[in-house]
Amino acid sequence: MRLQRRDLLTGSAAALAFTGLARSVHAQSVATEETYVNEVQGYGPLVRDPNGLFDLPEGFAYRVISQGGETMDDGLLVPGQFDGMGCFALEGSRVALVRNHELKGGSRTHRNWGPGGLNQERLGALDAAKAYDTYKDGRVLPGGTTTLIYDMKSGETVRQFMSLAGTSTNCCGGMTPWGSWLTCEETEEKPANADVMKEHGYVFEVPANAHGLVEAVPLKAMGRFDHEAVAVDPRTGIVYLTEDKADGLFYRFIPNTPGKLVEGGRLQAMAIRGARGADTSNHDGRFWSVGDWKSAEWIDVHDVESPDDDLRRRGHADGAARVARGEGIHRGEGEFFLTATSGGPIGRGQILRYVPSPMEGGMGERLRPGRLQLFVETTDEKALNMGDNLTVAPWGHLIVCEDNYSSELRNHLKGVTPDGKLYTLGRNVFHGNAELCGCVFSPDGSTLFVNIQYPGITLAITGPWTSVRT
Repeated sequence: MRLQRRDLLTGSAAALAFTGLARSVHAQSVATEETYVNEVQGYGPLVRDPNGLFDLPEGFAYRVISQGGETMDDGLLVPGQFDGMGCFALEGSRVALVRNHELKGGSRTHRNWGPGGLNQERLGALDAAKAYDTYKDGRVLPGGTTTLIYDMKSGETVRQFMSLAGTSTNCCGGMTPWGSWLTCEETEEKPANADVMKEHGYVFEVPANAHGLVEAVPLKAMGRFDHEAVAVDPRTGIVYLTEDKADGLFYRFIPNTPGKLVEGGRLQAMAIRGARGADTSNHDGRFWSVGDWKSAEWIDVHDVESPDDDLRRRGHADGAARVARGEGIHRGEGEFFLTATSGGPIGRGQILRYVPSPMEGGMGERLRPGRLQLFVETTDEKALNMGDNLTVAPWGHLIVCEDNYSSELRNHLKGVTPDGKLYTLGRNVFHGNAELCGCVFSPDGSTLFVNIQYPGITLAITGPWTSVRT
């Protein structure tokens, strides 16, 4: 059973979720007994966390650096439902963590988990003029982003504040090369079907160096759909976007001016050359096998604000390939990795790899097209169980967050080697077994930040990263 927000708050004052528990824990206790499938050793077996929060291999440690319900420096409360997150270098030893909050605008329950508190008594501290949208009663929607200023040297959270407000269901997103966070709404709410005043399903941009709330401006040319995550190619400025639907598509956005997304551009969906309307999931028959490569083509999608919430269906009818719940996406060295959370014959996940054309987005890419590979496909839920957010580690491995709500199988952090072998890095053992999300490394590669979505916990994990055994 998941903890309820009332367990974290007392009246309008934040009560710590970990009263009596250490905020910094080293993995030094006995090994756990849970079995899981590892194809390589990784960092060795997990050891039991005496605080019952997060198990790690021996020699690793975590620090709790933020919790839902804490009072921030702007007088608002840290909202719940932590999700995607980016990490940016600031001056000296400080970094900015820009973090999503997947609070659904149309949910009255989520209203109570927002920055205003149980009765929204703190909403007066929020500049409503900068918020994107409100409920029909005029109160600002609870979704958006918070920014944490964290000192890598002292291990302390220096400051927290609301940086985007009035959005809905901010799931994942991605970092830009020019120092901002793109936060994505995973919803298609609109006034006709939800308690909102505007249409939702857009991408918003938040500068990492913002000192407070920024104006919420939807990047409408990037489409209106159930956005999950984005990744930017610094070579071209092209933005790649995933869609969290069982019949979703994989998109790219070619900006009119690289680095200035607000100036618009062209949205396209990926198709497989020679396989019009392909289904990459392997649900009904096997379209491809692990290691296979397919040549990609890109087709224009039209009416991208999609008033009928049918962008993916129209794109598929025009030949675009389906991806089963595209979620996390992250750039590696000249390539992108993305998760298809419910792909594969058992519906427990795939990881795809996309290598752009040397002439990506240009006239010559038809001669040298981009290529898509089925990189990982799980056939055992103990090996990988619904991978969601992911990041590329400084040493080239993938770190993947599991998003599986099960009373028996815990959510893990999984590692993936460059040749697609899996190992276990960590395990959520906190009450409720919420999904792990927002994994991102510090710029110096020393610290992995990760979120436990419910009730909202951000961890800073350190350890002997170079000791991984493959």
